[in-house]
Amino acid sequence: MLPFLLKRILQGFFILFGVSFLSFLVIKLSPGSILDQLKLNPSISPETLQKLAQAYGLNENPVVQFFKWFKNALCFDFGYSLQYHAPVRELIEERLPNTLALSVSSALLAWLLAFPLGILAAVKRGSLFDRFILLFSYTFMSLPNFFLAFLLMVFAVKTGLLPVGGTHSPNYTSLPPWGQFLDYLKHMAIPLIVLTLGGVAGLVRLVRSSAIEVLESPLMVYLEAKGAPFGVKLKHLLRNMLNPFITLLGFEIANLVSGAGLVEIIFGWPGIGMLLFEAVLSKDLFLVMGALYIGTLMLIVGNLIADLLLALNDPRIRDRELGG
Repeated sequence: MLPFLLKRILQGFFILFGVSFLSFLVIKLSPGSILDQLKLNPSISPETLQKLAQAYGLNENPVVQFFKWFKNALCFDFGYSLQYHAPVRELIEERLPNTLALSVSSALLAWLLAFPLGILAAVKRGSLFDRFILLFSYTFMSLPNFFLAFLLMVFAVKTGLLPVGGTHSPNYTSLPPWGQFLDYLKHMAIPLIVLTLGGVAGLVRLVRSSAIEVLESPLMVYLEAKGAPFGVKLKHLLRNMLNPFITLLGFEIANLVSGAGLVEIIFGWPGIGMLLFEAVLSKDLFLVMGALYIGTLMLIVGNLIADLLLALNDPRIRDRELGG
């Protein structure tokens, strides 16, 4: 187990370094910088701009500048945001809970709904229920998230049933704790519905296809012929169809930070996606790099967790990867 973990951690380090380095060079080679934005402010003198460039190493060689930043980033020190006048780490820590609240909730709902619906559709394939599940899947897979977001936004504005934009109402501070929690949920409801519908639509089709493949396997045909109890058949069904979804789970973990970005921007949800969008527009180098670093780290952690779960679920993978 230890050699396996060390190997994956080493691979993850090189991936983190490579992605960060390429992202840094792309941003540095693109025209303009945040100093160009500050030059438009008449209250900031050229001497102040020069001092800022020297203080944050913005005039240094890009490669030297990257290595200095990456060394600090390994300790989660991402530098200082000139746009927000605050450390990047503090900005990420402030926005990250909102992003995780939205993405984790939508991912949990999507998986909890897709698995029973997909398996039931596979067991009853060809039935009216199966056709309905396929229609639902193809409809919401074909409908872009941003378009569904706009439709629900118009619906919410016209009906006034749910608030749109932000995370809380103007009277949030005067509400009791349970009232604040409900107010937060109301503001999260529409972006949560958008992400959940999109997640269920894609996942339920994969679950159905995988379940049908396992149900038609010789093992399941044998269990059916022997009259095995439902619990036994369900156990073997889940065990034999889990591998691709464990791999998919790794990508789900990676998407917890970046997957809700577009929906956050549309609804003005103050999360990492909204923060990254504003940082890109203002060419805030260290803020962009900090957000990309966290996203890449989540991808590496997600893949590591998926590899470990695959090894635990499948003895063949465990024997090959862990030497057990």
